[in-house]
Amino acid sequence: MTVASRTWLIRGGIAAAVAVLAVIAWSVLKPAGLPDGIVSGNGRLEAVEIDVSAKTPGRIREIVADEGQLVKAGQIVAYMDTDVLRAQLAEAQAQLAQAINAVQIAETQVIQRQSERASALATVRQREAELNAARKRLGRSETLAREGATPMQERDDDRAAVEGASATVEAARAQLASVDAAITVARSQVIGAGSNVDAVRATIERIKADIADSDLRAPRSGRVQYRVAQPGEVVAGGGRVLNLVDLSDVYMTFFLPETVAGRVGLGSEVRLVLDAAPEYVIPAKISFVADVAQFTPKTVETESERQKLMFRVRARIDPALLRRHIDHVKTGLPGMAYVRVDPRAPWPANLARVVTE
Repeated sequence: MTVASRTWLIRGGIAAAVAVLAVIAWSVLKPAGLPDGIVSGNGRLEAVEIDVSAKTPGRIREIVADEGQLVKAGQIVAYMDTDVLRAQLAEAQAQLAQAINAVQIAETQVIQRQSERASALATVRQREAELNAARKRLGRSETLAREGATPMQERDDDRAAVEGASATVEAARAQLASVDAAITVARSQVIGAGSNVDAVRATIERIKADIADSDLRAPRSGRVQYRVAQPGEVVAGGGRVLNLVDLSDVYMTFFLPETVAGRVGLGSEVRLVLDAAPEYVIPAKISFVADVAQFTPKTVETESERQKLMFRVRARIDPALLRRHIDHVKTGLPGMAYVRVDPRAPWPANLARVVTE
């Protein structure tokens, strides 16, 4: 036998041995079939994402949370520059002092007008008394004139005095009405000045709220996924600064065929097995089943075509369990979801023991 023939025989024997070993390994390691009542689908862990955004336009002064850092709800993660807002606050506070001073001036005007009214009212009473006296004199003069005891000129003078006193009374009453109108105007000015005070105070509260909102806080506990902007950049109102993932709201999205999805109900038990940690079985429950197929052929005419209808399903992990393992929770990990569509079906041994602590 030549050397070349011997070499080919050796290579053939090695290839045959490898093939036999592969068949044996596949026979030993191939996944066991799932029992009736349990179906599976592959998916990837996801979590609710939250954007931390600026409420008002401005420049980012500092970002204090790093990517990958765990933050708590209410924790400050970034600061916006507030120089402009603080200048506006100082301006509004000066306007408030002016508005309060205007209220005091308006109240003083009311007091002054009320004093003028008292004086005008006294004048009216004085003129009315003078009119009454003139009328009495005229009455006596007319009696004496008829008896010839006094000249007619005196009667005419007393009559003129009555008319003059009457005109004086009307003038005094008009002056009193004018003062009353001035009092009404002064009181309106007090109300207007008070409204200005309320408006300026509301402006101050709004600016203070904007300053407080310039300390960007995490709306939920979670992990900083990435920075959208950097310190020194100017962002618009609602501009995103950081992106968080809420690690207490983690789920796996997968797809099931139409024949199975119709049997999956909300709250059905699920077991999740991640590729990165196949030794752990994570309990979950169905929280969402799509009511519209995700993959639908243009025409559905045969049963085989209907099998192509796939529905999106979501299995949510218990938030309490997530909080106990918050440091190890990561999103984006692929894995398998096993769903029990028949509550009476027992879990296989490899899925029966789940993570509880």
